[in-house]
Amino acid sequence: MAKGNGAAMAAAAVLALAALLCSPAAGELARLEHTAKNGGSLSLLVVGDWGRKGTYNQSRVAEQMGKVGEQLDIDFVISTGDNFYENGLTGTDDQAFEQSFTDIYTAKSLQKPWYLVLGNHDYRGDVLAQLSPVLQKIDSRFICMRSFIVNAEIVDFFFVDTTPFQLKYWTHPKDDHYDWREVAPREKYLANLLKDLDEAMKKSTATWKIAVGHHTMRSVSDHGDTKELLQLLLPVLQANGVDFYINGHDHCLEHISSRDSPIQYFTSGGGSKAWRGVFQPNEDNLEFFYDGQGFMSLQLDQNQAEFTFYDVDGNELYQYTRSSPMETSHLRPSGYATEE
Repeated sequence: MAKGNGAAMAAAAVLALAALLCSPAAGELARLEHTAKNGGSLSLLVVGDWGRKGTYNQSRVAEQMGKVGEQLDIDFVISTGDNFYENGLTGTDDQAFEQSFTDIYTAKSLQKPWYLVLGNHDYRGDVLAQLSPVLQKIDSRFICMRSFIVNAEIVDFFFVDTTPFQLKYWTHPKDDHYDWREVAPREKYLANLLKDLDEAMKKSTATWKIAVGHHTMRSVSDHGDTKELLQLLLPVLQANGVDFYINGHDHCLEHISSRDSPIQYFTSGGGSKAWRGVFQPNEDNLEFFYDGQGFMSLQLDQNQAEFTFYDVDGNELYQYTRSSPMETSHLRPSGYATEE
C-alpha cells in the first residue's frame, strides 16, 4: 500500500507538505523538485477522470497502469483532475478518498508521488479538503494543489487550475454548487494566476515545458474546445514556448496538433467512465482519437519525448515522438494504431 514507501517517497511527500503548509512569496507558484533518473531520463503515467470507487472499469485501468508502470519504472503519476465523482470530497474524512484512490491504485509501481490538479467535479465538493495535507497522512502519494510547478530537471511541469476559467460554472451552475473559497473574485484570481504562470515560464531553463490542466484546450469529443482557455491561457503558453498541454475532462484519449504553433494537445481522461459517442472536429489537426477508457505514458530525456496511449486491456493504441527543441523543431509522429 502507500504507507512507508521508502526514502524517496518520503522526501517527496515532505517537500509537498511543506509547500502546502508554507505559502510561496507573492507572485510565485509553489515549486516541487523531483529528481530525474541517472542519465537524466524520466518516465510517468497520466490518467484523468477516474474517481468512481473502482466502477466503470476504473479498477481495470488501474491494473494496467500498474503493469505499464512496472515496465517503464515510472517516477510518478499525473492526474488531470476529476479525482472524485460526482461531487468531490465532503471532507478530509470522506471514505471516497480511500475507496477511489488508495484502495484502487495498489500496484507496487504506482506507489510513487501522484501530482494532481482539480477538475470541475472536484470543485463541486469541499475543495479545501482535497487540498488539505491531512490527506497525505492517509496516503502520502497524494499531492494536490490548485496551481504549482514540478521541476524534474529536464522538464518543468506547470499545473494549472483551469476550472475557474470557465465562466458558465460561475454564471450558470444549474443545480451544481461550486466551492469558490480562496478563488473569488474570478477576474482577480485569473489575472494573478496568468501573471504568475507567465513569470514562472519565462524563468524556466528546462529542456521541456509542459502545462497540465483539467479542461480541454482543443478536443473533438463531448466538451470540445474551451474558449476561455484559448483566449486567456493559450497565449501565455505560446509566448513562453510550452511544448505540450495535457488535460482530461473529455473521457477519451486524443492527440491534436496546432496548425499555427508547435504546441501539441494531449487528452488523457479515460480513467473510468467513457464511450461518450461524440465526435466534433475543430480547426486544428486531429492526430489520434479513441473514445474509450485508458491512460497515457510519457518518457522524456534531453533528446526526445515519447507519448503512448493504452486501452483498458493494456494494449498500445498510439505512439508519438517529438525531438527536443535542442535537437530539431521537426515534429515526428512515430506510429498510429486504432482499435475497432
